[in-house]
Amino acid sequence: MALRSRSTVLGLLPALALMATVGACAKSDSGNTGSTSAAPGAASVKLVKSGQLTTCTSLPYPPFQSEEGGKIVGFDVDLVDLAAKKLNVKQEFSDVKFDVIKSGAVLNSNQCDVAAAGMTITEERKANLDFSNPYFDEVLSVLTKKGEAKTLDEVKTKKLRLGVQTGTTSLDLAKEKGIEATEFDDAGKQLLALQSNQIDVILQDLPVVNDWLKKPEVAEKFELGEVIESGNQYGFAVKKGNAELLKVINEQLDAAIKDGTWAKVYKQWIGSEPKSTPKSK
Repeated sequence: MALRSRSTVLGLLPALALMATVGACAKSDSGNTGSTSAAPGAASVKLVKSGQLTTCTSLPYPPFQSEEGGKIVGFDVDLVDLAAKKLNVKQEFSDVKFDVIKSGAVLNSNQCDVAAAGMTITEERKANLDFSNPYFDEVLSVLTKKGEAKTLDEVKTKKLRLGVQTGTTSLDLAKEKGIEATEFDDAGKQLLALQSNQIDVILQDLPVVNDWLKKPEVAEKFELGEVIESGNQYGFAVKKGNAELLKVINEQLDAAIKDGTWAKVYKQWIGSEPKSTPKSK
């Protein structure tokens, strides 16, 4: 009896092996066509911490990134989340000064995988960072005391005290205008300085100023002045040479622009319909 059973089993082995092979092929084919699979090449993306996409940013910088209810939220956050989901990981954050973000130091030291801080793409910064495709048009603006100077030319003529954020294109523009400005590490300190009369005028990105003006205590005493379309654009940044991660970010940005996700996120955080959509490189 035992011998007969053993012979029967041995006879079935070739058939079982064939079934296993067919099953494995079917599973492989299904995996290649599944919509939940990672982006092509995503497996080769190396992250500084396993299971998470670490984003370096500079808080607070609403509406691009700020803390609400113990969570980091904003326009940049939602867009980078698209890449994190494609990689099947969670996005986590490291809050650092903007100046060390634009220098590439936090990426080179493996403190984070990606930098997202409403950061303008410039030739100087390209020397230290690899930028994604553009995702937002830069517009600068003046925030001033009501009845005070509304333009940078007036700020210069009246010798008013201008406040800018360290390492930003606002600082670059102030220097171009010949205006000596007081620098602040982050946008929050910049606004506090205006409210406490340490400075008279702020030069900052328009969406940030508009977000401030939603607060009654700000709108009561201050108003929007000159608006300056620089022609520059924002981009996310990765460490020089990190082509694999950059590819995933660009693919998700392009998809979001095409399928309407970008416009939806824009309206949610900027508060209006976009006048135009970013153009890929």
